[in-house]
Amino acid sequence: MPWKRRTLEPTERENDQLRMVVIQLRHELQTKQTALGGLELALRERSERIDALNARLEQSRAQCRRLDEECESYFKMLSAG
Repeated sequence: MPWKRRTLEPTERENDQLRMVVIQLRHELQTKQTALGGLELALRERSERIDALNARLEQSRAQCRRLDEECESYFKMLSAG
């Protein structure tokens, strides 16, 4: 059976090489998944910050509208008096 051993050796080497490729690809995938998780977290935090700033901006706009209305009211009182 020496002929079987000779035919298996190249196959075993190829199999070992393919195992290494699989290990490298798994490592690369894990690295990319970790990076993706970090990006998703950063995006979520950014979205929350934007929402909070938009809420603050809307509050400021509402306050400006109220102050404008109050100013108009005072102006009318001063003009009438």
